Amino acid sequence: MVGPLIRTPESPVIRPFGPTRRTALGLILGAPLLGACAGNSPISNPFGPSAPEGPPGPQQQPVAIGAGQVKVGLILPLSAAGNAGVAAQSMKNAAEMALAEFQNPNIQLLIKDDGGLPQGAQQVTQQALGEGAEIILGPLFAASVPATAQLTRAKGVSVIAFSTDSSVAGRGVYLLSFLPESDVNRIVDYSASIGKKSFAALLPDNAYGNVVEAAFKQAVGRKGRVVAFEKYAADRAGAARTVAQSLGSADALFIADDGESVVASADALTAAGANLRNIQLLGTGLWDNPRVYASAPLQGGLYAAPDPSGFRAFAGRYRAKYGSDPVRTATLAYDAVALVAALSKQGGQRFAPETLTNPSGFAGTDGLFRFRSDGTNERGLAVMKVASGGSTAVAGSPKSFGA
Repeated sequence: MVGPLIRTPESPVIRPFGPTRRTALGLILGAPLLGACAGNSPISNPFGPSAPEGPPGPQQQPVAIGAGQVKVGLILPLSAAGNAGVAAQSMKNAAEMALAEFQNPNIQLLIKDDGGLPQGAQQVTQQALGEGAEIILGPLFAASVPATAQLTRAKGVSVIAFSTDSSVAGRGVYLLSFLPESDVNRIVDYSASIGKKSFAALLPDNAYGNVVEAAFKQAVGRKGRVVAFEKYAADRAGAARTVAQSLGSADALFIADDGESVVASADALTAAGANLRNIQLLGTGLWDNPRVYASAPLQGGLYAAPDPSGFRAFAGRYRAKYGSDPVRTATLAYDAVALVAALSKQGGQRFAPETLTNPSGFAGTDGLFRFRSDGTNERGLAVMKVASGGSTAVAGSPKSFGA
């Protein structure tokens, strides 16, 4: 059993404290690698569930968990169709697990079902606020976040949402999701630190690719230069040929897509004459995929992702409690509940923007994280190296954030 999350005396970082966590063997397969926590333009994410596949079922009845004085709304698409509802149930379990593992939490969770729809989110947000919720955790999907925020902003109540679409972040709305921008910044910064200055990129022409493109060009602009950049739709052969012809002037090649597509891109580059062993391959957390590990051209590639040990330990405790594997987003619900439980011990400003955006950040299941004033987040990620049968860390997660 993990010890409580506490505020350490030397810093405002909230971190695990107590006996060593139980470890879980192997990678845990949770939600599909291609997911969407966005609205009309879903952004692929290594950990997000797919958008609801059809209308929701009967709305689940609200549940109150815990007997603390500080009321916290938790909004999840529990009745949503498809794997959205499955993910929501796993996140609900994780939230309850966080309450059970925290020592004497002074919170009561008001668990609400929004069905994965904006109108549902608005309805249950109103209910939670009417019941005295001091902060809202969720919703999961981007289309529902503005519906919640419209009500919470009028009340001066903060929201910690789980969407991967950074466009819905903003004043009083903070995202505790795995944002593609964090992956890009980490891998580009690490590559520059080992001497890589000239970058090529091959990206998908979709919403995820657009987000990654903006982050990539900004990050490389600080560290080096882009010598080749191409995006592809259904047919990547032409884009791969163009990039392959430019690799002689590059010392790093960035390929950002889900595992199966990354392998297809590597094969297309090889077919176009590129020798990928002569260049440092770079990727994002979407590379955490058995197909990538089994690909000969991708061996030795580097990608940014949370240190997997945190999730493995969490998944072991989750399995022991619920008899099944958690979805990957379950740690978000766990960390959100643990965070508000720790902050609930403070005074009236416990969930104020200046508290949530503490620059020292917080230590969660997947490592350090901190909220920016614009509502997005920054995560302390590890750098992993592709090897047959898995991955190994070449640079660990940071122990603290820089200025």
